[in-house]
Amino acid sequence: MSRAVLFAIAAGVCWGVGEVFTKSVLHSKQIGPVTAIAVRSTIALPVLWAAYYFAVIRAQMEPTSWLQADRGVLLKLTLGSGLMAGAAGMLCFYLALHFGEVSRVKPIAFALAPTIAVVLGIIFLHEPLTLRKGLGVASILLGVLLLTGR
Repeated sequence: MSRAVLFAIAAGVCWGVGEVFTKSVLHSKQIGPVTAIAVRSTIALPVLWAAYYFAVIRAQMEPTSWLQADRGVLLKLTLGSGLMAGAAGMLCFYLALHFGEVSRVKPIAFALAPTIAVVLGIIFLHEPLTLRKGLGVASILLGVLLLTGR
């Protein structure tokens, strides 16, 4: 099994467990979704900066001159990854968890993400659209309809 698949599995396990805890917290009515995402981000930041220090500064596993990257690259990083995926996506997801069942919200959010990524990857990154990829996306969407339909 490739490292990419192992890390993807680990991410899915972490998010699955984490979101069940999050929904439990929101269900308690003692903490709201905006507070929950703010706390999540606050806790995550020191861990992420420690990982950055060890991976980038100490082990030099990544470029250390990222601040000198092209303007377009930095805009994609800050606006696309930081603002859209990091802030807006997480905030919308936590609001969805606040109002809905985790067993319905999670599949919808996590099926739309790869579907949109495949479509945008084809359009903007010129990734190939294969029959297998198309059938995979269709299967994901069908699975979500089965999971979340009334």
